[in-house]
Amino acid sequence: MSKAQSDRPKRRPSMSDVGRAANVSAQTVSRYFTGGYVSQEARAKIETAVRELGYSRSRLPRILRAERTDTLGFLAMGPMNYGNADILTGISRAAIAAGQTLLTTQIDLDPSEADGHAKIDQALHNLLSMRVDGIVVGSPYLGVDDLLKEIAAMVPVVFLSEVSAPGVTAVHADSYGAALHAARHLTGLGHQRILHLAGPANRNESTERIRGYRDALAEAHVSPLPVVQCREWDAAAGAEAATKVRPSSFSAVLAASDQIALGFMAELRKEGLSAPADYSIAGIDDMPEVKYYSPPLTSSRLDFARVGEIALEAILGRIGGQPLSEAVVVPSTLSVRSSTAPFR
Repeated sequence: MSKAQSDRPKRRPSMSDVGRAANVSAQTVSRYFTGGYVSQEARAKIETAVRELGYSRSRLPRILRAERTDTLGFLAMGPMNYGNADILTGISRAAIAAGQTLLTTQIDLDPSEADGHAKIDQALHNLLSMRVDGIVVGSPYLGVDDLLKEIAAMVPVVFLSEVSAPGVTAVHADSYGAALHAARHLTGLGHQRILHLAGPANRNESTERIRGYRDALAEAHVSPLPVVQCREWDAAAGAEAATKVRPSSFSAVLAASDQIALGFMAELRKEGLSAPADYSIAGIDDMPEVKYYSPPLTSSRLDFARVGEIALEAILGRIGGQPLSEAVVVPSTLSVRSSTAPFR
């Protein structure tokens, strides 16, 4: 046998292989797995053969006959950042607990791209072709309503988005509340010149966080500064934003993500400026790592894993016949750390 042949994966054992190893017919093996009568002697031989061969029974024939497959689809759009990764963790954990198989697809594209809609439509129909009982779609972008409407006519759909779509249940974290809490914290410390480093302009979460920032400042009768829009949620975008502002123009900063805050602080540190001595800064997400930033970052927590868990519960409810519900919003909480201090 050549090395190429020896490196080739072994063929999966079949029911016939089990029968030959146990010296019984394939029909006897089939009865063993379907609960029919099999003698104790034959049963023992089959169980030994299954262990030795590593045989795993295919679910496909049963799935093809069943009305429900206990299989769900999950389509995530956009880069695999902290939020998307944590949502996937939550939805996967909940699917395992519920005895569901989860088929996942992640597409790093914007629906407004030239072939964006076509690729999303293909991904959704690929999931449908696997006979999923329902689909969870996560998108931070506008412009997928028509696609969801078509899919929702075939299977139940849950939409992970800050905006609602007709005919589907929406679940999302409270981006508006997260920005509102953080900005209120900064105004409560006496800051009057609060800069907002916003997320990408084409994301729904960015719009909601800008709204929360402005509403909190309006409550405190503080005039907002011009918003600095970051191209992405990452540290590199935060560092770029720091090169576009004058440090003397603000006393506090609300960053639309913890990663943006990290890049912003790192860039200003090159200029000899640090928080909270020279300015206060708060982020959004409250990632586990922010406790180890220098200084530890004040941040509004968004429980993305819980969003994933609730989405799984919601899609199972819809599959089970529960009526369409209002949008489910997972609330945010503020964790205060040493990156913020009273205005001096």
